[in-house]
Amino acid sequence: YAEGQRRYVESLSSYARQFLARLNKPEVDYIKGIPPAVAIEQKVNTRNPHSTVGTSTEVYDYMKLLFARIGKTFSPVSGVEVKKHSVNDVTDYFMGLEEGTRLLLLFPIHIPKGRKVADHLNILIQQGYSRVLSKGEVHNMEDLVAESTPKMDKNSFVVLDRLVVRNDDDTLAQLADSAETAFIEGHNECALFVYAGEKPILQRFSKRFEADGISFVEPTENTFSFNNPVGACPTCQGFGNVIGYDKDLIIPDKSRSVYEDAVVCWKGEKMSQYKKEFIIGSRPYGFPVHTPYYKLTPEQKDLLWKGKGAAPGINEFFRYVESKQYKIQYRVMLARYRGKTTCPDCDGTRLRKEASYIKVAGKTMLDLVNLPVETLKVFFDELVLTEQEMAIAKRLLVEIKNRLSFLCDVGLGYLTINRQSNTLSGGESQRINLATSLGSSLVGSMYILDEPSIGLHSRDTENLVSVLKKLRALGNSVIVVEHDEDIIRHADYIIDIGPLAGRNGGEVVFEGTLDELINANSLTTGYLKGTEKIEVPKPRRKWNNYIEILGASENNLKNIDVKFPLNVMTVVTGVSGSGKSSLVKKILFPALKKLKQGVGEKTGSHATVQGDINLVEEIEFVDQNPIGKSSRSNPVTYLKAYDEIRALFANQKTAKTNLLKPAHFSFNVDGGRCDECQGEGYITVEMQFMADVTLVCESCGGKRFKDEILDIKVHKKSIYDILELTVNEAIDFFGNSKVAQEKKIAAKLMPLQEVGLGYIKLGQSSNTLSGGESQRVKLAFFLSKERAAPTLFIFDEPTTGLHFHDIKTLLKAFNALIKRGHSVLIIEHNPEVIKCADWIIDLGPEGGNEGGQIVAEGTPEEVAKHKKSHTGKYLKEKLSP
Repeated sequence: YAEGQRRYVESLSSYARQFLARLNKPEVDYIKGIPPAVAIEQKVNTRNPHSTVGTSTEVYDYMKLLFARIGKTFSPVSGVEVKKHSVNDVTDYFMGLEEGTRLLLLFPIHIPKGRKVADHLNILIQQGYSRVLSKGEVHNMEDLVAESTPKMDKNSFVVLDRLVVRNDDDTLAQLADSAETAFIEGHNECALFVYAGEKPILQRFSKRFEADGISFVEPTENTFSFNNPVGACPTCQGFGNVIGYDKDLIIPDKSRSVYEDAVVCWKGEKMSQYKKEFIIGSRPYGFPVHTPYYKLTPEQKDLLWKGKGAAPGINEFFRYVESKQYKIQYRVMLARYRGKTTCPDCDGTRLRKEASYIKVAGKTMLDLVNLPVETLKVFFDELVLTEQEMAIAKRLLVEIKNRLSFLCDVGLGYLTINRQSNTLSGGESQRINLATSLGSSLVGSMYILDEPSIGLHSRDTENLVSVLKKLRALGNSVIVVEHDEDIIRHADYIIDIGPLAGRNGGEVVFEGTLDELINANSLTTGYLKGTEKIEVPKPRRKWNNYIEILGASENNLKNIDVKFPLNVMTVVTGVSGSGKSSLVKKILFPALKKLKQGVGEKTGSHATVQGDINLVEEIEFVDQNPIGKSSRSNPVTYLKAYDEIRALFANQKTAKTNLLKPAHFSFNVDGGRCDECQGEGYITVEMQFMADVTLVCESCGGKRFKDEILDIKVHKKSIYDILELTVNEAIDFFGNSKVAQEKKIAAKLMPLQEVGLGYIKLGQSSNTLSGGESQRVKLAFFLSKERAAPTLFIFDEPTTGLHFHDIKTLLKAFNALIKRGHSVLIIEHNPEVIKCADWIIDLGPEGGNEGGQIVAEGTPEEVAKHKKSHTGKYLKEKLSP
């Protein structure tokens, strides 16, 4: 990939090429026939709160253009379409009238400030006008001037022309000419007064974009952009959230009724009077004070929050408390309930209300962004437009439909395009990148994908394979780094590298087709042939204690009650989009965090958490996010082993002679690190419109430290040499020593080897680790802590980036945690892990709106017998001997 990029840069401007000589060429002798390369990395999604599924895939950008070009604005008052009229609109209306109909062509009178009515009428008389229409009657201007106070209302018009409807060119030409004059004289407004039927009709025309006395903004693409001040909601500035009062803090236990103190700020001797006032005041509206909060209808919840008549709502209570902020107890109270909440003005849609006046085929942008992608695709497929609109929108619709199709093809049809990118799982964000690349429809390129099957249920992998085959059919080369058995079996050509990891790997063990692979002898082939396998544990662990979530209804969850067993290995499964992340990540984790530590992220919608909560003292969520924000962060600093290594170097005789402290061996503080690259080992050059280029630091040659620091050695190795060792090499290096300090370092590195990360280098930057590797470094960190406090560990797809052989090692680490009295809960699609679970919670049956229910619960054997479970179908194959 790097060489493909380098050769591409050779074709660019001289500005870009000046860095070429400094770009490292890959360590190969020769590469032949390499096309331009596109890499889709296994990086966890962006953390930018402004990024959404729609902006990432460019679907939203094309939709903005579509609405700006063919969107029609409707008045919120009368529902009438707002138009900028032209002379053609006047003539079209005229032609639609019955022949022989009499009418007047008018323009409104605009009297400048400070000028008298009579003076203005005199000016109009001098310009050649003689009649005025006022209060439905025509008056002579000279007669009006003669009166001391002319009888005119605000809606008075000057009569410019009198016409009779005739279908001939002369009449039309006369009308068109007069209408143009009327628009000029009437400041872009004119009218026709039609004598039809009993009562004459006044038909107004305006070149201004207005209706019902409201001036509307003409739609542009920025009207729909929440990243632009023109379109962003002014209250939340396009984020969809504001700092307000967190509903979860005000009503933490949603299984309680208002009478049972569901509203915690209405507890206590003084504050309970507000509860009494609400209960008495809400009687006329039939509010059920004894019904649990989660069972209330949206209208009843609205009454509780906003109040009505004599029933003061929660919002009014907080307005009262805000008015008393000069008292400290009220300030403390307000702080207790503050948190992120959905923006009240845009209701989380991020756009100004003006955007909701503009529609395409009767739908606003706000309606469409909250539809699942598969429903949105149906809307665009069935969209009927006029010939003129079609001519404008044709190209845009092609792009929108293509991208929506690709999102459905990669198994993301259940997402909405308004979904924030930072709430997606690792697998979802990678498939979004894949759909974006597919949308660009490149041909003759080389696509390099790093484990695209992450986060995909076995059922959805088949769709992914068909997408990859489509790419191949377009004339692209598709190279996939993958461990998924289904994808390996579909490959045209397989290259197996090994035989093991780290220094025991790096050789081509096999290359050829699947049929040829069966005769080869490698770890991969062993698992494919069935000669090697992960054994199914017998018996399953039994459990009595559990934590239960009641009334889970976040996103697509259908008000379900779920029990999570303790002291065993529980796996939450289900097809992509079935609600696994909503249940575990959005409800269970933050709810327990708030109960145990008093703080936590915004909790998803649920009634309450109950069960043996006291048996868990801490909760750890081990996800695929990078282990450190700094590029200088690495596995040894995360595991605190680097502190020992620095102390060891500072203890050497030469270091003591030169008065070097442990801090001199750190690349995070000035002193011993290279001043040029600040201990990074490389310098990043911004390439304007291209990806940034990283170049090896010329001052230290990538060694990160000054020469005097590199002169200090332990067993003939400098600090740089130690950081270049793999974990396995470092354990051998320090473990064979007789020095206690060195043995301590080896012991601290052991957990990395236990989770199958023996091949990574000690100094490897954390931003070069894949999502799965970052997750296993965190797991190693927890294994290294000999903590007695019972902890609930939640893992989000820990098999990411793992070969069958490594999964075996990982399962041993999980069992080690359970033996120490901890509980393990895993969100997973990999059948090898699911079959080893003690308890399975299978959600579904489908993704999106069709999901969110418990399909099956029980041991793997019980779930495998369940006919409606997609997971059970694939599990049955793994459990059969």
